[in-house]
Amino acid sequence: MATSFSFEEQKLFPKPRLSFRQLWNMSFGFFGIQFGFALQNANVSRIFQTLGAELDKISILWIAAPVTGLLVQPIIGYLSDRTWHPYWGRRRPFFFTGAILASIALFLMPNSSVLWMAAMVLWVMDASINISMEPFRAFVGDKLPASQRTTGFAFQTFFIGLGAVIASLLPFIFHNVFNVSNTASAGKIPPSVKYSFYIGAVVFLAAVMWTVFTTKEFPPEDVKKWEEEKLKNKGLFKGIVEITKGIGTMPKTMLQLAVVQFFTWLAFFSMWIYTTAGVAQNAYGTTDTTSSAFQDAGDWVGVMFMVYNGISALAAFLLPLLAARIGRSFTHLICLIIGGIGLISIFFVKDHHFLLLPMVLVGFAWASTLTMPYAILAGALPPNKMGFYMGVFNFFIVIPQIVAAAILGFFVNRVFHNQSIYALVVGGSSMIVAGLMNLIVREKGDETPKEIVEEVMVSEQTPPSYI
Repeated sequence: MATSFSFEEQKLFPKPRLSFRQLWNMSFGFFGIQFGFALQNANVSRIFQTLGAELDKISILWIAAPVTGLLVQPIIGYLSDRTWHPYWGRRRPFFFTGAILASIALFLMPNSSVLWMAAMVLWVMDASINISMEPFRAFVGDKLPASQRTTGFAFQTFFIGLGAVIASLLPFIFHNVFNVSNTASAGKIPPSVKYSFYIGAVVFLAAVMWTVFTTKEFPPEDVKKWEEEKLKNKGLFKGIVEITKGIGTMPKTMLQLAVVQFFTWLAFFSMWIYTTAGVAQNAYGTTDTTSSAFQDAGDWVGVMFMVYNGISALAAFLLPLLAARIGRSFTHLICLIIGGIGLISIFFVKDHHFLLLPMVLVGFAWASTLTMPYAILAGALPPNKMGFYMGVFNFFIVIPQIVAAAILGFFVNRVFHNQSIYALVVGGSSMIVAGLMNLIVREKGDETPKEIVEEVMVSEQTPPSYI
């Protein structure tokens, strides 16, 4: 494929550095996206159990989310690479469409009356969130020079953390501040959870639309030639061939990171599925989903998730400074090992108040997971396929989640005798392995430590009017 019309950085006309305001605007949509993901991660297992799901079946019900990502993200990445509109640009049509669909799904989820309906809505919701989210990763590669990419991903991580902090706390706030009930009759979703999802739907839509309408995109260098190339590769069969060919020619750095991602996301998926059940059993002494103690445990898990997301938001801008001194891959190694220790330590904590301490450690791992792999990867990708390869990179997020969904239920039921807290120990061990796997990652040397440090100090240079 010809590359003369790509968004490739050229020596004569390099991409301008963006101001703080411009970085803020282009990243703000992630606040809404993570608002939706945080509500999903902290409450869907709770909803499934409330609607009658057995403990060892929860992981299978969750499989909709990773399977959706496996299918949607490379396709959306491929399509967004081949999209251009004079007003809407390249990635923003997908931000817009996904936000509308995800907001509708967020309204529907807490109104699910039966288990199969909740599982179907999870499928739709995750697909819709992915439509918005995947192009955001490529957005950084499209718009930012190499010296600002880690900062660009750090801005995204900040908004991911901020959105998740607020969203994770909402059920707890509704119950403890506004006296909204967090219990309901058997098979009914508590009002505190319902109202949280309604707010999430509004915030998701508003935040993504902020980015859509405040941020412009670079046009192809030669629109006419770009259109000709797009027509040449038009058609479903050609698209499948192109996607398959691209998967088979992944950059070496991407394959090295794939191993790290596999063990990392197996760990996080274990945490999202089993923290509510594990904390309810281990710290609250209950497995009765209709009891006040179980719903209190669900609220407290929201607080725990708020802590790790809050730490990740604060850590996001410290990580580039650390990476400047010891390298991105070694920074990621340290953060993942710290997070794995935190996840394992949940097993030993019986007083729920002290469960916030392990989540501080998990927060560093989460911040690094949302920043370092993408910053490493962006420098190794061809610019004209940035969206596609960011979508393919999602394979190494969703495949471990599918593996986790397939095997964790068996282990919890048969090996751990329905003591779901052990699933978190497995997750923590996997995260430590992921950290050690960074030793095989070789970063492409496209930035000096000095340039990485400069990413933190965002230039106030006024860019061209089309930005």
